[in-house]
Amino acid sequence: MKNRQKNLLYWGIAILVIVGIVGGLVYYSSQPGALDELAKCIKEKGATFYGAYWCPACNKQKLTFGSSAQYLPYAECSDPGTRNQNELCVTAKIESYPTWEFSDGERTVGVLSPSELATKTGCTLPQ
Repeated sequence: MKNRQKNLLYWGIAILVIVGIVGGLVYYSSQPGALDELAKCIKEKGATFYGAYWCPACNKQKLTFGSSAQYLPYAECSDPGTRNQNELCVTAKIESYPTWEFSDGERTVGVLSPSELATKTGCTLPQ
């Protein structure tokens, strides 16, 4: 009987730990990112971030925005599972990644800091 009680206790503790971890993840993912407003503003100002899922620099660019990257005006240039450039980026004449294109037609290749993007788009950098 004691082994059964121990097993139930261990399972109960394991379930509580799992529920706590899942709860923490749900809470964390529902919190606004520090750069949400900046990323939304960059999009509203007509900028486009051309990249490819396999591009290390593109992934670094996304990481500079953390969870706020979901609001960036990202255009995927590769077809899934390939390194082939898709029609969108062929038409836009994108030659390397990441490429940022701004509303005035200016293009910048490479990873840009949030500060640089705020300056180029006229958006406000969060304090």
